[in-house]
Amino acid sequence: MSDLGIRYATALFEMSEEGGLLNEYLEQSLFLCSVLKDEDALRILTHPLISAGEKNDFLSKAFGESVHQDLLGFMKLVIAKNREAYLLPALIKLSEMIKAHSNQTTARVVSAVPLTDGQAAQLTATLTRKLGKMVDITVIVDPSVIAGISIQVEGYFLDRTVRTMLKDMRESIKRSDTI
Repeated sequence: MSDLGIRYATALFEMSEEGGLLNEYLEQSLFLCSVLKDEDALRILTHPLISAGEKNDFLSKAFGESVHQDLLGFMKLVIAKNREAYLLPALIKLSEMIKAHSNQTTARVVSAVPLTDGQAAQLTATLTRKLGKMVDITVIVDPSVIAGISIQVEGYFLDRTVRTMLKDMRESIKRSDTI
């Protein structure tokens, strides 16, 4: 991420901390990130032929009631300065900064089938205990892993999927054939 995106995120983080709004900003920045990851919404905000006024109207109508005025003001400032490309990276960085400050993290879990509520709760509790942080899991269902799960969190990666085990076995057999 560029220095400018980090500066935007840092300024928002400091505002949220001073105002005692860390949790509110986290929730709303995650919401905005999920909306802006949709190509159509981001395309509206980055399209060069759509005026800044039209983009601001879009933001006010879409988010005026659901996000804090400081976040809305930030988005409008970014548009006014013609720096829309920094919007999503700054919001992602903001949520990361708040999570780190609040001793929270997110784990990315890939599974062949959806996890039951009990499995998700047990995995969350185990990761929270092991990492010493509150862990929120994001489960991605990918039938190509066949069975098992992979977990990516805080720079760690654990892969116990059947797909990976089969791949490792195939590579081991190839290596033994060449010896």
